[in-house]
Amino acid sequence: MASGVKLNSVSTTIFCWITILGLAQCQKIPSLQILPAASVQRKPVGASLLLTCRPDVPDSTLISDLRWSDNRNMTIPPKATKHYYPQYDSKGRKLPAKAGQSSPPIYTESIASGQALALIFNSLQESMAGVYYCAASYSVTEQLGAFVAVETYAAITWKNAPEDQRPILGEDYIVRCEVTANPPATVDWLRDGDSIRSVGRYVIENRGLLIKNVSESDDGLYTCRAAVIMTGELAKRVIRVEVQIKPEVQKLPPTLDAVEDQSFSFLCNATGKPVPEFQWIKKSTQQNVADIDRFSVNPLTGQLDISRVDKDDHDTYTCVAKNAAGISESTTKLNVLIRPKIVEFMNITVSEHKEAVLACRAFGRPPPEITFRRFGTTEEYSVGLQVSDDRIVLDMDTNTETSETIGTLRISKLTRTDDGLYDCIARNPGDVAYKVGHITVEYKPNFDHLKLLPPVFTWEQRTANLSCFAQAIPNATIEWRWNDRRVVDLSDSNMEVQNHGLRSDLIIKPLDHRYYSSYKCVATNKVGDASHIMELREARIPDAIVQAKPRSVSATSMTFDIIPPAVEKGLPITAISVQYKEEFNPDWNIAMNRTWSPDSPYIVEGLRPQTSYNFRFAARNVVGLGQWMAYVTHSTPKRSEPETPKTLHTPIQEEDEEDDAIVASPYADHFELRWNVPVDNGEPISFYRVKYCPGSKINGVWTELEGACIEEDIPIATHYEMRDLQADTYYRIELMAHNAIGFSKPAHLLLKTARGIDVVLRVDEHALSSAAVIGIVVGCVLLLLLVIDILCCLIGNLGLLATMCRRTKRSPSELGDEEKLGRDDEKQPLNSLPEAGVKTNMSVEFDGRGVQTRSGEIIGKNSAV
Repeated sequence: MASGVKLNSVSTTIFCWITILGLAQCQKIPSLQILPAASVQRKPVGASLLLTCRPDVPDSTLISDLRWSDNRNMTIPPKATKHYYPQYDSKGRKLPAKAGQSSPPIYTESIASGQALALIFNSLQESMAGVYYCAASYSVTEQLGAFVAVETYAAITWKNAPEDQRPILGEDYIVRCEVTANPPATVDWLRDGDSIRSVGRYVIENRGLLIKNVSESDDGLYTCRAAVIMTGELAKRVIRVEVQIKPEVQKLPPTLDAVEDQSFSFLCNATGKPVPEFQWIKKSTQQNVADIDRFSVNPLTGQLDISRVDKDDHDTYTCVAKNAAGISESTTKLNVLIRPKIVEFMNITVSEHKEAVLACRAFGRPPPEITFRRFGTTEEYSVGLQVSDDRIVLDMDTNTETSETIGTLRISKLTRTDDGLYDCIARNPGDVAYKVGHITVEYKPNFDHLKLLPPVFTWEQRTANLSCFAQAIPNATIEWRWNDRRVVDLSDSNMEVQNHGLRSDLIIKPLDHRYYSSYKCVATNKVGDASHIMELREARIPDAIVQAKPRSVSATSMTFDIIPPAVEKGLPITAISVQYKEEFNPDWNIAMNRTWSPDSPYIVEGLRPQTSYNFRFAARNVVGLGQWMAYVTHSTPKRSEPETPKTLHTPIQEEDEEDDAIVASPYADHFELRWNVPVDNGEPISFYRVKYCPGSKINGVWTELEGACIEEDIPIATHYEMRDLQADTYYRIELMAHNAIGFSKPAHLLLKTARGIDVVLRVDEHALSSAAVIGIVVGCVLLLLLVIDILCCLIGNLGLLATMCRRTKRSPSELGDEEKLGRDDEKQPLNSLPEAGVKTNMSVEFDGRGVQTRSGEIIGKNSAV
């Protein structure tokens, strides 16, 4: 109970007042009423209370001096006057004085137009409990009074009961819930509607609920329930318990490698609840690296990023993970790798047969390993003696304090092949560095490159040039000697030395035969000297041709096999010439001429059928045409059918002589047959006949499909397209040439068509493909060019079409002849020559594109060389 109000004096007073009030009621005497009407008012501490004292009298105008007083008969003043403060509590104890309050805790206030007086408690305190009296005067002489007892109690208050509490996994924890109340309250605990008993890991204490060895399963909502039996008050406090787990950083590697001037990232992993926040601490300065330039740390993931690693970042770092449950950390060393840098690698020059020492010095962290290799190769030398070449030794000296390494490549008994570029390779875990050096091998002059050169030829006192160049390091000086005397000392105006850097030329004008001699070129440098003999010889026309025989003869042409004369090195045959005339004509001055290059077929065309011819041959070099020799007399046969055409297809299978060659078509439904124009044997070819039949070859016997053969005559052409073929089928092809005499012997070919893949077109969508668009554009361009060419042909007789029209006006025989060597005037029969008795000299000239026969002396000037 907040206050007793049970003192004996108080009880007696109350009894007397009840008796007086009862009698007054019975007698209908004047009285005072206190509202609410209960004689005891029970309210919690802190609540507000309004008590109203109202006279119950026949004539209210006779009421005067209406007032409220406490149990000490101290009048309680109204609000507008001096504040009233209780001086004694309900137990009669003196209360301390209060000052500085802006509003009185207890005051009176007149209401109902002065007919009633209210007693107002702004906020009840335990000290305000007691009996309060209302008194008044009636008709001046009669005193009226009433009283009421005010009792207070303390309501349930949560003193230390946070609604969110976070125990740590594995530790003992008290879920705090402290309750204050007067009368005292009893406390029990619930979880998910079930009562919690003090058993096992749970112990109910005054301070709260003790949970031993907290586990993650203890997460949840707990209800702390307080009840005051005497007042019937019941209160609940729902407390959320969230088990927290101390962070645990995953152990970092002992060292982390980062490369200087490159970026670096590393992730520090940790577990914990709630999710921990991360920091990275640099040990040497105890700095949070997030505050350092170039460093950044993600506090949620623990990732450390360095935008550009510096050598001063070489240090020990600690990853720290924190949450409300605790802290965890792990340490690692950041090893900054300094990429290797080659600081010294010098070129060297060493004489042949000496020892060469290539030294390469490099810096890096850790000190780099050094090796060498020949520039342009991939094979590197290993430390120590090389297995492939015991002349080469690689040494490596490392200084860990200065982080430098010196690699030395030693090559003993140096040879010219050791001259060249070498790579120095410095390598550590950070990177690889390269630098190129050069070994220059000094050696005495040599003329190996000149030993296979032929002598120098000249004739008719033409100036000759003997050019000498020596291979040597360092460069050699050159002098010329003739008959063991220095040329520069001879003062011979017919010999002049001209130096052009490394090359020296001896210019000789051979006025007489003594200059056709040997000359010595002497080269000298600091390593040694060498000499080379060069010869100047007089050039002469070629010897006579040894032999010429007809190899194949037709009605209008002959092909010869010619054995040329022996030649000197450096003075080759440049052309072979032939003169030919009809046998009955004794004058060679009117003979026809033809000249061939030495590597071309020796074919004479434009002969008359059934005619006997005399032939003679001569060889030509730069000096001139040799003697006419190797006389041959041979007749041409009569006019006949053309020679067998030769197809221009590479067989995939060569059959026996009596069998056909097999060729494959890349297409399934067509094939283009191509051939050379055969010799017409005196009559122009009028057309070609092509016949092709499908069939099969069984046991070497070809069997055609009856009625399936196709035969067609083709105008003068060298190709024919076979269409509408069947896929994966054999066709036997016959090709014959026809002239006025008849058909040639047929050329046979066995064709195998493709399986049909090339003609299968698959359209997946209606949109044009890029290839189709390109094809349309190309077609439009070609059509435009064709229109322009037709206009040029009609207007100015120009363009491709006009050229083709002019060519088609020529005879078929002329078209065929142009595909062979020679020109029109070389192919005319003898009856086209000038009339008998008129001597006409003929000459053969080669203009670089074709052989021409002209009237004139038989000199062979400008003939093919």
